[in-house]
Amino acid sequence: MGKSVLANMTCPVARTLDVVGDAWTLMIVRELFLGSRRFDEMAAQTGMSPHLLSVRLKKLVEAGLLSRKAYQERPARHAYRLTAKGRDLWPVVIALKQWGDRWGDWGADGPPLQLRHAGCGGHSSPSLVCSGCGEPVDALTMVPELGAAMASERAARAPSANPGSTPCSDSPPSA
Repeated sequence: MGKSVLANMTCPVARTLDVVGDAWTLMIVRELFLGSRRFDEMAAQTGMSPHLLSVRLKKLVEAGLLSRKAYQERPARHAYRLTAKGRDLWPVVIALKQWGDRWGDWGADGPPLQLRHAGCGGHSSPSLVCSGCGEPVDALTMVPELGAAMASERAARAPSANPGSTPCSDSPPSA
């Protein structure tokens, strides 16, 4: 099977989505962060069919996000663990959790999951900060700078030029 359209794009977001861009794959990654290791645990906690779970686990192992190790011979059973590459998805999962905390309808009980920092013991809500100055950042305070290859690819696909537009802008370009 050849590479997908996303895998061929000059864009880190597109290439990442090619590997982890479906809901079930992210649910598997969530389960591993919550401590599930075995197939039956992940199937029970995600509600995935055995076939779908098997296919997604195989894809994640092949992509280097998970390691697979036998823990029983008859019948063959395997445990799965996140590799360093897989653990690097933690900020993605936490961003989805935080979005769900803010926009989900949780009622009086509030969001169903909190994070406790192992270092100090306090509940925490991780945030994005500038690696240069330490200030908080968001979509309105960061300016994307396209590399030459990505800019060229985007220009080739653009239906027409739209000068003056900026990402996340709430107002139309000035005339």
